[in-house]
Amino acid sequence: MSTAIEIRGGVELPARREDIELVTDDGLTLVGELALPLDREPVATIVALHPLPTHGGFMDSHIIRKAAGRLPALADIAVLRFNFRGVTSPRGTSDGEFGHGVDERLDFAAAMDLVAERGLPHPWAVGWSFGTEVALKYGVQHPLDGVILLSPPLHRTSEEEIEAWSHSAATVVALIPEFDDYLRPAEAAERFAGAPNVELVNVEGGKHLWVGETQTSRVLTEIVARINPGALPLPTTWTGQG
Repeated sequence: MSTAIEIRGGVELPARREDIELVTDDGLTLVGELALPLDREPVATIVALHPLPTHGGFMDSHIIRKAAGRLPALADIAVLRFNFRGVTSPRGTSDGEFGHGVDERLDFAAAMDLVAERGLPHPWAVGWSFGTEVALKYGVQHPLDGVILLSPPLHRTSEEEIEAWSHSAATVVALIPEFDDYLRPAEAAERFAGAPNVELVNVEGGKHLWVGETQTSRVLTEIVARINPGALPLPTTWTGQG
């Protein structure tokens, strides 16, 4: 008889998990993980771009780790996560050093190359904080179904780079926390005005780091609502049933 597991915190649900390496065009090897649904093919793919390395961001930053731990099982979504250049996690250390959001374009490109090589379907870039800068600056160059921005600070992204998305067929959604440390809803509306197709989701009570199960669940629900809405509502317990 199966026992129900409460889905919260660092719970890792069943998936096919593979340690991967990405090789960049400038010759660096990046470490990461690809998590796939356990017994079926994914319906879509997340390429996760983590927060600022100089402030502790890495492939295990909690929202990204929880997406990889839950969404292959709950929503049939593949999750590719990796350490940007020079970043260390329990998985290992990626070659190189912090590229200030410039050299990381090569890291993003290497991840998209793996998506193409593996034939992973319907890729979406999901960036968090610094990762949103990489997604916004360079994602328009890649064949993405969409981009989801979690707490975009817009420190490194120019008006021109934002406006470039107004000509893209990709879906772009930005989750803006009410109490963000860097970009709150009113300013976000101004900064994204050049790309009116960007959907701004203002999250009441939200904070930059999305700490706590309530905020985690909100973020993962917003992601799945765009990528595989038929999987909603996300369950709060797991009994091994798909």
